[in-house]
Amino acid sequence: MRYEWADRLWFAALSSLIPRPRWTQVFRVTPGTLLGWHRRLVARRWDYSERRSKPGRPPTAEAVKRLVLRLAQENPRWGCRRIQGELARLGHRIGASTVWKILTAAGVDPVPRRSGPTWREFLTAQAGSIIACDFLHIDLVNLRRVYALVFLEHGTSRLHVAGVTAHPTAQWTAQQARNLALHEGMPLESLRFLIRDRDSKYTESFDAVFEAEDIETLKTAPRSPRMNAHCERVIGTLRREVLDHVLIWNEAHARHVLDVYSQHYNGHRPHQARGQRPPLCDRQVAALTDSRTPRRLLQTRVLSGLINEYRYAA
Repeated sequence: MRYEWADRLWFAALSSLIPRPRWTQVFRVTPGTLLGWHRRLVARRWDYSERRSKPGRPPTAEAVKRLVLRLAQENPRWGCRRIQGELARLGHRIGASTVWKILTAAGVDPVPRRSGPTWREFLTAQAGSIIACDFLHIDLVNLRRVYALVFLEHGTSRLHVAGVTAHPTAQWTAQQARNLALHEGMPLESLRFLIRDRDSKYTESFDAVFEAEDIETLKTAPRSPRMNAHCERVIGTLRREVLDHVLIWNEAHARHVLDVYSQHYNGHRPHQARGQRPPLCDRQVAALTDSRTPRRLLQTRVLSGLINEYRYAA
């Protein structure tokens, strides 16, 4: 026979009225079983776990946990108490120990072991102080070859075409460096490093121009074009977008084509590394709020239509 909880309750209540020696005559259970039922009833009587609406400390909101991890990721030198202070400034009142538990559960190391920047962070921080240069060769219609000296700012991706010549001597190269230093709007005060290869056309006179502006010259290893990858890439862009599609007649024509394209490159062409903004634009274009309303689209032809620029009429 299987007893229900109501039966056990009555048996336990009656056991206090019947002497223990007679329990075996009245109840069909052993005294140990009866006493066990009574202990469980007493334990359930004084158990308040189910009556608590909020047992213990309330859990941390998921939004706060995500915010803690974001602050730790974006600020690798911040410890638990620094993150706690920033959260308090944002209106989140949690303890430093709670921040530590969140970071530990997510596998985030303490500050001394995560304070070192990643390569991406390091290169991004250094990009604003680097400028690189390289030579670009152009084959004319009559199969003669001319050379253009280009400079590229790593931080803004701004392109500078210093000059075009058929005979790039060391004196000519040094003069182009002087012209660049005297160019209005050239932010040499923010630059600290110049990357170039070991071409013999770069002489001490060339380096002295930049040393006068406190810019240190860094030479790439022999036959290592990837050490100047930014310049190599912009040279490839010049070929793919312009030079492979135009017949260049002479030095003057080459200079004109490169000047026009550099204006397009710096003032209009979107760059993925800059959030689809051109080098000379520091603000993001506001998104259209109403794309269903027809607007007049203006087209600007660059290099006789080789490249087109678009904008909406005001």
